[in-house]
Amino acid sequence: MAKKSKKGGDNIGSRLALVIKSGKYAIGYKSTLRSMRSGKCKLILIASNCPPLRKSELEYYAMLAKCQVHHFAGNNIELGVACSKFYRASVMSITDPGDSDIIRAMAPES
Repeated sequence: MAKKSKKGGDNIGSRLALVIKSGKYAIGYKSTLRSMRSGKCKLILIASNCPPLRKSELEYYAMLAKCQVHHFAGNNIELGVACSKFYRASVMSITDPGDSDIIRAMAPES
């Protein structure tokens, strides 16, 4: 089972890299809230070490904005590296996935 989770993590990383190249995104708490309030947000990624109060607030705003939430397996440093940035990022919002199929891949199977 460890191989499956590692493959899924690499899969998320490659899809995220494609979003960075071809899509539109916002990194950070304030810009993520701004994109959720405007209604343009499609998916938010929350790092594993995001504070619980901030995490619950983001989930509440996402529920109101009807956008998907994905809890990123890594911490904020790893999320920043996955976004090919040299700084920490605890939250990231995707407004336009571009060529990536990350929105469909993160959709709940129901």
